[in-house]
Amino acid sequence: MPTAYITGTDTEIGKTFVTCALLRDARASAQRIIGMKPVASGCIETVEGWRSEDALAHIEADGLDAAYIDRNPYALPLPVAPEIAARDAGVAIDLSNITQAYARLRAAHEGVLVEGVGGWLAPLTETLEQADVVRALQLPVLMVVGMRLGCVHQARATQRAIIGDGCEFAGWIANPVEPLMASFDDNLAILTRVLGQPPMQVMPPRL
Repeated sequence: MPTAYITGTDTEIGKTFVTCALLRDARASAQRIIGMKPVASGCIETVEGWRSEDALAHIEADGLDAAYIDRNPYALPLPVAPEIAARDAGVAIDLSNITQAYARLRAAHEGVLVEGVGGWLAPLTETLEQADVVRALQLPVLMVVGMRLGCVHQARATQRAIIGDGCEFAGWIANPVEPLMASFDDNLAILTRVLGQPPMQVMPPRL
């Protein structure tokens, strides 16, 4: 999937891990697929300015040269929800800045993997939702399911929200955030049934 929006069933569920794995696969296949993180909070200060560790991981994974500001238009210092981090930094998150940055990346590459923030329903501002970004960019949505207790509910709720927001649900990837999860295969089977399709990939556990 050369171009997609990658969301998750919650925060800390492995969106960056999955995005980077897909970028490395593309790189190994000589595909110019680039990573993008439109909005990131909890960024680190460097000599070049504030940087998102997620966006830096994308850069390492895809190995492509592009302006950092296009990869990560909004790098916010405070490690909290983007709406709060943007307010603290005195920054107004503007959808047009995101769409323009995306357009520049897309014009120079075969595809763009756009990584969201937190779970699907985490807002970017008081008036801007992640679904607004997805609709503006006309992207299919790939859902990362963190395999742990409660994942069936979270995955079903997220899928329904994606579809209810008028976005294209492209599939899901299982990520074993709890490597010793009880009844892993049974949960995978239930998810396959209730989501209407098997996972596009089951990521290896990170022990």
